[in-house]
Amino acid sequence: MPSAARKKLSFDPIDEAARQWGLRWDAVEQMHAVTSLMRVQQLVLGELDEILRPHGLSFARYEALVLLTFSRAGALPLGKMGERLQVHPTSVTSIVDRLEAAGHVVRRRHPEDGRAVLAEITASGRSVVEAATADLVSARFALADTPAEDLRELSSLLRPLRRRAGDF
Repeated sequence: MPSAARKKLSFDPIDEAARQWGLRWDAVEQMHAVTSLMRVQQLVLGELDEILRPHGLSFARYEALVLLTFSRAGALPLGKMGERLQVHPTSVTSIVDRLEAAGHVVRRRHPEDGRAVLAEITASGRSVVEAATADLVSARFALADTPAEDLRELSSLLRPLRRRAGDF
């Protein structure tokens, strides 16, 4: 995950922030964990977006295409996409706008609910999701150097946080 363009610091800035934090406030461990989690999220998302850039995708657009690929009919109402992707309706609209502009999805009227709009994956969308997935799998989703046991432990540690937040 290290970027050649980014200068490495001689110290861990999150450790230093936690030290400084502890001089003023409580909840040092929580602050350190959240800050670490957010930084890792930035790093991993940056790597994923780099992998997906040649396909004209961001990770958010990739996730939307995968969701449509997993759906039985290859189409879902935009509202349902937002629920499943756990993003705001405005974000879904933006994601679908970009995918539609690229020819990866088309919007269709819902056959039973005239108020709803479906996003339907196209042949181009199916093709790009297959190629992008091959690249992500090859790069091990930017976590190639992390042992499988550690990945399982990380997922296990995060599950209760997600559950408490109402993810599932």
